Amino acid sequence: MSHHPLPDNLHLDTLAVRAAVDKSQYGENSEALYLTSSFTQPDCETAARRFSGEEDGFIYSRFTNPTTASMEIRLAALEGSEACIGTSSGMAAVLLLCMALLKSGDHVVCSRSVFGSTIKLLGSEFAKFGVTTSFVSQTDANAWKQAMQPNTKLLFAETPTNPLTEVCDIRALADIANNAGAILAVDNCFCTPALQRPIDFGADVVVHSGTKYLDGQGRVVAGALCATQAMVKEKFLPVMRSAGMSLSPFNAWVVLKGLETLGIRMEAQSQRALELATWLESHPKVARVYYPGLTSHPQHALAMAQQSGKGGAVLSFDVHGDTPEAGRKNAFHLIDSTRLMSVTANLGDVKTIITQPASTSHGRLTEAQRADAGIQQHLVRVAVGLENIEDLKADLSRGLDTL
Repeated sequence: MSHHPLPDNLHLDTLAVRAAVDKSQYGENSEALYLTSSFTQPDCETAARRFSGEEDGFIYSRFTNPTTASMEIRLAALEGSEACIGTSSGMAAVLLLCMALLKSGDHVVCSRSVFGSTIKLLGSEFAKFGVTTSFVSQTDANAWKQAMQPNTKLLFAETPTNPLTEVCDIRALADIANNAGAILAVDNCFCTPALQRPIDFGADVVVHSGTKYLDGQGRVVAGALCATQAMVKEKFLPVMRSAGMSLSPFNAWVVLKGLETLGIRMEAQSQRALELATWLESHPKVARVYYPGLTSHPQHALAMAQQSGKGGAVLSFDVHGDTPEAGRKNAFHLIDSTRLMSVTANLGDVKTIITQPASTSHGRLTEAQRADAGIQQHLVRVAVGLENIEDLKADLSRGLDTL
């Protein structure tokens, strides 16, 4: 066990290294990995109290595990929330959120620019169970307000969005939700608490795909919800215990260790992304660049206020193309010409990743849904890693200079 509890008012970088479950009796300096399905109980009375919830204690790794708890404690500390619950993926976190807070007859207001799988989950899967969703403009707070109904229970936003980096006013949406007695959930995947803490702006729940920057090296799939202790214990945990969208201890341990370097990675990757975005904006073969760190971004001032003055590590840009077919051809040519960047739909890795969203991350959406979200065929997304910036420019130049 540790000699004493952590001091109060520690900075985020310190919490990212130190916040976790107390060490075991062996005194290891790194948090332990508990690879066990179940935990033995000292006697039947203790087991009964723990299974009923009268007493804290680890029972079964589907919903209680020390390694997973360490990750949850650390992420909650970084987000400034009372509690956190880990899930098997980012989409499992969205599923848990909706299963815990929604029922047949309820209504959701959601940005039309969120991740494609979130749109499918709300618009198609939950629609089968009588939950209706209104998809609105990410950036127009008045559109959110007008979409509210007496049965609206949840507002769901992602800021910045994937892949156009649209930024919503979290405080404005929180006010709308609070006035209606609804819950505001914010997907903080792009910024992470290293740059942005939605709870500081009034959000009720923070949604994470730990697969991205929280891990930081593209190793595991993970997710999480950060909220009040009451919401986690009374709403999320019962569903998790029954439905089992659990975060495995090993994946939790990987994310736990990834959090230790989150701050310095986000700082370095954001710096590289800004330099790359600035370079792309001046390139004659690039029609437009989408990046909150640029003064040309429509929500630049808001992004700087919410995101600690940084634009994050993801940018997108349009290559020239007079028709959708030409745009797709040019985007494919650019991506296929790279020799350094990884062609995959993930993001948040220390390796720079490039993709065409219309055929990958948003490929399951209809053409109309993609049009509503602004996902055109000539759009290319880059999640900037930690390579030398000159090497990244040279890699993109291979395709851009031959369009």
